[in-house]
Amino acid sequence: MMDFTDRVVLITGAAGGIGQAMARHFGERGAAIAALDKSEAVHDFAATLTGDGIRTAAAAADIGDEDEVATAIATLREALGPVAVLINNAGISNVATLEKTSPESWREDVNTNLNGAYNCAHAVMADLKAAGDGAIVNISSVNGLQAYGDPAYSAAKAGLINFTKALAMEYGRFGIRANAICPGTVRTPIWNHRVERQPEILEELERWYPLRRVVDPIDIAWAAAFLASPDAAAISGAILPVDCGLSAGNIVMTRALTLEDF
Repeated sequence: MMDFTDRVVLITGAAGGIGQAMARHFGERGAAIAALDKSEAVHDFAATLTGDGIRTAAAAADIGDEDEVATAIATLREALGPVAVLINNAGISNVATLEKTSPESWREDVNTNLNGAYNCAHAVMADLKAAGDGAIVNISSVNGLQAYGDPAYSAAKAGLINFTKALAMEYGRFGIRANAICPGTVRTPIWNHRVERQPEILEELERWYPLRRVVDPIDIAWAAAFLASPDAAAISGAILPVDCGLSAGNIVMTRALTLEDF
C-alpha cells in the first residue's frame, strides 16, 4: 500500500545517499518531495526527480540554524503546500574518538544531529497538526543505542531517540506519530574517506552482522515509508533498528564462545 499521493514529504539531508534513496522511494509512491540539504547539490538532485515525473522542490539550508530552516521550509511550503511527513535524515559525524573531539566539534555534531531535528520539527509542527495524521520519522543510529565510536554523533543520536519519544507523547493528541529508525552501517558515499584509508573496511564489518551484509540505503527508505504510512497507523514512539541484525547480539563474540560458525 504505502500510498503518499497528495502528501508533501520533507526530507532533510536529501542530497546524500540515504536521502536520495528515500526521496525517490516516496516520490515513486505519489509524494511531493520537499528536499532540504546543506549542499547546493540538492537543486540538481531535485531537477533530476522532477525530470523523472516526481513533483519536487528544493532548498539549501543549515538545519542547525533555526532561521535558515524557517526560511527554507517557508519556501518549500509555498512551492508544494503544507508538510504532512517530516523525515529528519540529515546528519554529520566529524570525529571518531573523545580524545580527538574538541568543544567546537562536539557542538557542531550535536547542533546538526539533534538541534537540527528539533528545528525542523518545530518549523513544520503547525502543518502536521493541521493535517490531523502527520508523521515524523527520525533517522537515529545504532550509535544511539551502543557505543561504536564517534561519541558526539552518538550522544546526539541517543538524544534523538528520546526526542522521538517526547514527540510521540506530546503530539499524539493531534494525530501526529513519531518514530525513529536506527540504521547500522549503511553503504553510502559518506564511507568513501574510510574506504580510501582501508579499501576492505565494509567487507570486514560484514562479519559483525548476522545477515552477513551491511545496510543499503533502500533498506532505510522502505522502513521510513512504512513508518510514515497509514499501514503504521497504531505505531508511535517506536525505535526500529534497521541494522542487518547487529543489535541482536555480538555474533563475533558468540562464535568465539561457542566455537561454532553461524
